[in-house]
Amino acid sequence: MTTALPLPECRDSTLDIEDGVATLHLCRDDVRNILTGTALIDDIIATCNWASEDERVGALVITGDGRAFSAGGNIKNMAEKTGMFGGEPAEIRNAYRRGIQEMSRAVYRVEVPVVAAVNGAAIGAGLDLACMCDIRLGSTRAKVAESFVTLGIVPGDGGAWFLPRVIGPQRAAEMTYSGRIVEAAEAHEFGLFMELCEPETLAGRAQSLAASFARQPPRALRLAKQLLRLSGHTPLDDFLDHCASLQALAHHGSEHDAAVAAAVAALSSKTR
Repeated sequence: MTTALPLPECRDSTLDIEDGVATLHLCRDDVRNILTGTALIDDIIATCNWASEDERVGALVITGDGRAFSAGGNIKNMAEKTGMFGGEPAEIRNAYRRGIQEMSRAVYRVEVPVVAAVNGAAIGAGLDLACMCDIRLGSTRAKVAESFVTLGIVPGDGGAWFLPRVIGPQRAAEMTYSGRIVEAAEAHEFGLFMELCEPETLAGRAQSLAASFARQPPRALRLAKQLLRLSGHTPLDDFLDHCASLQALAHHGSEHDAAVAAAVAALSSKTR
């Protein structure tokens, strides 16, 4: 029996789960889903932690309602030096570490596949949020920018770690140094978006893709994601040893036995 947990209470988002796919809608269109100065960071952290713990969840979709996926940081707060942008340097450092960087860790550590359905503008920390996900689908109306330097700051949420891993160091450097707005077609061309969808089809495509993941044997799916995450920073010999250990666990799992039995039965029916 799978472990079912109560859905976390979200203040600026809505969360639902259907057929193993959890969907988080960022619902602050009034401020273009900015992450700072709203409850969205807390909502995202709570949802990510829940998705890893609730065994019903096979995949998570994150998207925005309205005009934007997320416009990133609250520029008004920056100008006024309030909220997480106020105080002495040590206070601001701690605000980043205990705030938006906790979101970065939470999204990256989700045990199930995470799909970003980028419905509109993804700017600054909004783009970085998308890059923290495993897969990004973009609306043809989407626009992205790693825009921190244009405001005289740096990607304090860890964007300079995530972006090169998505599009490569050279392209990430160009986007970071220029801060320019990149249209959807170009972002798709250099691999930031796996696919582009018309605005009216984006949500459905994200759901169908996530559902195809959620239909897989759940423990094997989570172990496979763990290996993908480890592959980027683990020496090959250590990585292979870890693969062997996880594979031994998988071979002794009941879901492996059921999947192999189904595959054998399907093969037998084709050869009759």
